[in-house]
Amino acid sequence: MGHRRKAREYALQGLYMHELSATPVETLTRLEWVENHLPDPIREFAVTLIEGSIGKMAEIDELIVKYSKNWKFERLSAVDKSILRISIYAMLFLKDIPVIVTINEGIELGKMYGGESSGQFINGILDAVRKHELGDEGKEGQ
Repeated sequence: MGHRRKAREYALQGLYMHELSATPVETLTRLEWVENHLPDPIREFAVTLIEGSIGKMAEIDELIVKYSKNWKFERLSAVDKSILRISIYAMLFLKDIPVIVTINEGIELGKMYGGESSGQFINGILDAVRKHELGDEGKEGQ
């Protein structure tokens, strides 16, 4: 498993904790719940995703609401919200990562940690963000 995949999993855990118990960012970025020593690249990417996703949460949540047709935001699972927040943050603000990679990683996280239809739901939201928010930028890798 790649460093970035593992970092995304830790970021998902962090955002999930933030969603359920409003754990402060400063606490989350210490990654104290991780039992093993983390290599610096994993720790750094996880921290980037946690800080960025929470820092831009209001903007990201507006996009989730905008593109989650027929779903009330409040009814989305904490796992799906967390995956969407991480993925949308990466799509909009981490320009060194191809958009298609971010979408694929979000779908995989949804399949691994979400509900039965999480992968499809996440794919739909992320694809809509790619098409409507990124324009030509989001077409790379198609």
